[in-house]
Amino acid sequence: MNELDIFNKSLKDYFSKDILKIVLYPLLGSLVVLYFLFFTLADMGLDSLENTQIKIQQHEMAVQNGEITDTSVKEELYTGNSFIDFLLQYTITSWIVSFLVYSVGLFAIGYLSIFISLLIIGLLTPKILAIIHKRYYSSIPIESYDTVSEGLVKTIRTVFVMLLLFLALFPFYFIPVVNLIAINIPLFYFFHKMLHYDVSSSIMSRERYLQIYSENKTTMRIKTLLLYLVSLIPFAAFFISVFYIVYLGHTYFLKLSNK
Repeated sequence: MNELDIFNKSLKDYFSKDILKIVLYPLLGSLVVLYFLFFTLADMGLDSLENTQIKIQQHEMAVQNGEITDTSVKEELYTGNSFIDFLLQYTITSWIVSFLVYSVGLFAIGYLSIFISLLIIGLLTPKILAIIHKRYYSSIPIESYDTVSEGLVKTIRTVFVMLLLFLALFPFYFIPVVNLIAINIPLFYFFHKMLHYDVSSSIMSRERYLQIYSENKTTMRIKTLLLYLVSLIPFAAFFISVFYIVYLGHTYFLKLSNK
């Protein structure tokens, strides 16, 4: 079966009643929470700009009758009464300031949605894969190496490596264009590792997974890279993260059936 056939089959399963019934409500609930969080944080950002306090200290030295006098003047300005108000009173500048604040917020929420969707889908992965297994691959025995303790250790280890990558790539964050790649490398690492762990640990033994992954390492990375790029669309991860499980589930089941 070629990649196009796998994609079409996964898409058909994604929109099936059984799978949508499992994931629709928790995903929509999380989407609503992030929606309100986004606008709350954006409004707080604008309020903080309007109430930013600036302290100005000036020193003046003068010579009078052979004596040196030093005078110090301190002033406190609030940008809400000056600069930001000046910007926000014009339509164009007001739109630009609001656009920048909401764009940064949307960017941050978009990345946060990837983590939250992976957490939610991680809890639902066994049920989703069970449906696919029963529908197409019932002749393949199900094995699992997933346990609560191992899942927790795997998550902590992956987060730790991701943070190390963030630190190692820090100098590249100040280089235009390169910074877009650099900031996504640690996030893609987390996405790739956790997604393959969730799927593989629910349907096969660790030995089978290591064998299949090592034989198809490049293909597996390309698959998750394409899925990750789609996830960068704000809030898209909530709607298509289920498709990731279905798609990779078919991929691994087909590899198992060829063993």
